[in-house]
Amino acid sequence: MDVMERIKRVVEENPVIIFMKGSPKLPQCGFSSRAAQALMACGQEFAYVDVIQDPEVFQNLPQFADWPTFPQIYVGGELIGGCDITLEMFESGELEKMVKQARIDAGLDVNEATA
Repeated sequence: MDVMERIKRVVEENPVIIFMKGSPKLPQCGFSSRAAQALMACGQEFAYVDVIQDPEVFQNLPQFADWPTFPQIYVGGELIGGCDITLEMFESGELEKMVKQARIDAGLDVNEATA
């Protein structure tokens, strides 16, 4: 399976996923850190890919969605954007709604404790 197919599969299989530098608990850049914190604050589980650990994804993800920078956040199989857009959506309350809906649509449990 080539890297573009791998990226497509992981985006389709995870209702919420962030491609970031590092991990949510040990981010390797400020933008990735802030975006992951916003996702964590939504109170729902999400997947991540550390692009530093996967050079093929690091090199090819910008072409996958025509988005040149990291992090990249996908909700419900769609790219919502990077750090700035994610933070704006978090501040408006839209991110939490989208994350919950994506998990519901995927047939997964939703943590209501953050409501």
